[in-house]
Amino acid sequence: MWVVKPPFSLLVASAGVLAAPARSPISEREVTPLSSSALAGLAPFTQFARAAYCDPSTITNWQCGDACNALPGFQPTLTGGDGNAVQFFFVGFFPTTGSVVVAHEGTDPTELLSDLTDADILKEGLDPTLFPGAPSGVLVHSGFADEHKKSATQILTEVKRLLALHSSTSVNLIGHSLGGALAELDSLFMKLNLPTGTSVKGVTYGTPRVGNQAFATFFDSQVSDFTRVNNEHDLVPIVPGQFLDFEHPHGEIHIISPGNAVFCSGDDDTSDAQCTDQSVPNILEGDILNHLGPYEGISIGTIFCT
Repeated sequence: MWVVKPPFSLLVASAGVLAAPARSPISEREVTPLSSSALAGLAPFTQFARAAYCDPSTITNWQCGDACNALPGFQPTLTGGDGNAVQFFFVGFFPTTGSVVVAHEGTDPTELLSDLTDADILKEGLDPTLFPGAPSGVLVHSGFADEHKKSATQILTEVKRLLALHSSTSVNLIGHSLGGALAELDSLFMKLNLPTGTSVKGVTYGTPRVGNQAFATFFDSQVSDFTRVNNEHDLVPIVPGQFLDFEHPHGEIHIISPGNAVFCSGDDDTSDAQCTDQSVPNILEGDILNHLGPYEGISIGTIFCT
């Protein structure tokens, strides 16, 4: 369990954050208080992110404890991963919303390979066979890209099958931590590979930066329905550092305290006191416990599969 200090992976990924000079803001963002109903509306996505940490044997019959109980009627059809070389993931259909759901497990620091994936901060171009039409200047975290490739084609095949089976046009991509990075890549991947008119929605929690400024710009141009939720002083969303040319796409919701959250529009910059960049200016002012939640009463991680 992450309880005392940032794991090696986070220290490596953010080593330059402390010494890097403050970056000039890209743009000013509008900060809007989130209504209580909008905040409560995130709960199903949060529960799916929580369930992604549970062993696939409990997901197959949707018996993973509180997270599964909070989402009655969900129909899982594909599970995968081993929680080590390949993160756990599941795909299924949620009749309540008429949507296909894909959820990815996040970083479990007890699994060495997961930590090493986070520590790899080299960048590479998007695989054109997976991301057709992506501009050549779009670069992403190599470790995240490699992890995404391991399950992308299998997941896409199942998503297409379920969309056709249920006459659905809606896909939700969900994840926390490393799983959030995978869900972010999945959101773009699905948008570029599913038929025009398919609604692609991404919701992630405590997500590190995935790619460079060109990636964020391209992502924003393709995926219009994307939300990344940051909890209080979680330090994971500020790594890898901006000095390494990593940027978040639009869509931040920052939970400032229980029941109090804001929507931060626009680019990933350092000018907004209520948003994550300013609230957590460096890793020494972050709190790794906030990474686990609670996200409005819901904690996420392997130990919360109860």
